[in-house]
Amino acid sequence: MASSCFRVDLVPKDEPLRIVIPLFPNVTQLDLTGPAQVFANYPNTEVHLVWHTLEPVETDCGWSIVPTTTFETCPPADVLFVPGGQGAFELHDDPVAIEFLRRNADGARWVTSVCTGSFALAAAGLLTGYRATSHWASLSMLSMFGATPVRERVVIDRNRITGAGITSGIEFAFVLAAQLFGDERAKIIQLFLEYDPQPGFDGGNPWTADPELISKLTAEVQGRRLPLVQQAVDRMNPVGLEDPAPTRV
Repeated sequence: MASSCFRVDLVPKDEPLRIVIPLFPNVTQLDLTGPAQVFANYPNTEVHLVWHTLEPVETDCGWSIVPTTTFETCPPADVLFVPGGQGAFELHDDPVAIEFLRRNADGARWVTSVCTGSFALAAAGLLTGYRATSHWASLSMLSMFGATPVRERVVIDRNRITGAGITSGIEFAFVLAAQLFGDERAKIIQLFLEYDPQPGFDGGNPWTADPELISKLTAEVQGRRLPLVQQAVDRMNPVGLEDPAPTRV
């Protein structure tokens, strides 16, 4: 875990912690449900799934999750958490959602994401000047928003916490638990959930995977997402300033 030292006071026991999660179409469900399972074991915590309406929202798996609140009725976030997926890039074209992120980030203790949820934060201008991570196949494009891409599993920079791709969301949620409630509580939750990953194959990251597979997947992913990223960058820089090309990290 990469970290720039910053710690918010532990949450008062008599006040519920409000974690607000945008639930958008084409969200990668494990980006959301992995951390949410950990959040459910936080003490005195409310989790709010927010979208335009209370109608079920279809995930990348083809099945749906039901929001608990709307942009108009959602309480202010103590923790703003954005999951990823192709829908996180499509969110760039939703001014209501982007403004919601900006508004809640202003008062949140922690502004966080997992996987390509970092691109929704970046499109809202919330990662400019911050170190951040994302899914490895999209990570380099964060530099187009003025963020510093960091290839680590979880990155803390001041009150920003970003997690890398998909499964790292569970580890992100333990890191957040330690920041909010202390290491002992985080360890208790980890033990209760029996989080002890032992993958069957040694190829789940770009350090150990086949280079040919890495190149093929990177080209496929960035082919879908780079145009959406460029459009978001152009909206942030309407005067035509030259934007840096994504760099390999």
